[in-house]
Amino acid sequence: MENFVFHNPTKIVFGRGTIPKIGEEIKNAGIRKVLFLYGGGSIKKNGVYDQVVDSLKKHGIEWVEVSGVKPNPVLSKVHEAVEVAKKEKVEAVLGVGGGSVVDSAKAVAAGALYEGDIWDAFIGKYQIEKALPIFDVLTISATGTEMNGNAVITNEKTKEKYGVSSKALYPKVSIIDPSVQFTLPKEQTVYGAVDAISHILEYYFDGSSPEISNEIAEGTIRTIMKMTERLIEKPDDYEARANLAWSATIALNGTMAVGRRGGEWACHRIEHSLSALYDIAHGAGLAIVFPAWMKYVYRKNPAQFERFAKKIFGFEGEGEELILKGIEAFKNWLKKVGAPVSLKDAGIPEEDIDKIVDNVMLLVEKNLKPKGASLGRIMVLEREDVREILKLAAK
Repeated sequence: MENFVFHNPTKIVFGRGTIPKIGEEIKNAGIRKVLFLYGGGSIKKNGVYDQVVDSLKKHGIEWVEVSGVKPNPVLSKVHEAVEVAKKEKVEAVLGVGGGSVVDSAKAVAAGALYEGDIWDAFIGKYQIEKALPIFDVLTISATGTEMNGNAVITNEKTKEKYGVSSKALYPKVSIIDPSVQFTLPKEQTVYGAVDAISHILEYYFDGSSPEISNEIAEGTIRTIMKMTERLIEKPDDYEARANLAWSATIALNGTMAVGRRGGEWACHRIEHSLSALYDIAHGAGLAIVFPAWMKYVYRKNPAQFERFAKKIFGFEGEGEELILKGIEAFKNWLKKVGAPVSLKDAGIPEEDIDKIVDNVMLLVEKNLKPKGASLGRIMVLEREDVREILKLAAK
């Protein structure tokens, strides 16, 4: 078990009827004016917008709004919101929506205190050390961004989708009311579940094997799978929503990283090119990439892949046959719940593989190398490795 420091400063307010608490939380932090950031307007249909506005009014919080954050959030919207934040002299950023909105809120909070282009932070030219306080009301459980210091943004002009991490980007308070997710389309629930499982697997397969962390990871994965199947049948199953929501939060709030080596992250970085180039859902891209990556690298960590097959799917046996059986079972589960498991499923032609590889390697050169990182941990992936993984993912 590796040495670790565990510290998470985000306060979580979880459960039914908790959204009206947002104004009180902001007021208690001494904030008087916020930038209210949200997406395409679904929060106005499900009542979340009205609950937030009523709470802000009740507690004397002024706000200015910026809407239109899209899935796979883009840099131009961040620039727009930063300009508003600076002009209106807001004291905090309030993101209301899914992971895309919260990630954008983080970029805006940092950009509001930076004289240059906040994209500098995503390409390694600027280290974020300060940001406006961040608050959020989460409406889709998937990314875990509500309880971590990470953000991912796409530069739509250059087709680059990069991430940034900073202690300054942890939200002060995140409110999670699972009941507002009752009306989510099935695919958003499924893709959120896939995203959460993928976060866990990035740590699970990083070459470490601390028993307590393995057990927590495996139990959480099984919970996510079970709850997802329940929600496909009954979207307003509160207990299933609540269990899935909290699972998605702890998947990337540091819990899964304890005693490990920092995570693998190759699959996420390959997927970022898929969603940057084709604007597919992040969870959908991960469902395509992960089984292919597993099949390509399992020989680098066979014991953990054997454990995965036994603990997640209850298989018995040993060796390569067991490992491949577990990988196939995972792929079949993804297919069962409606996720794409191949480039073909997502309408991405096999002929585009070289273009995707080029985009992935651009990430390595511009986003990873300046920070001293590599593409992969148990196996560092070079250009030809990425190509072979995408070939496995093609059909």
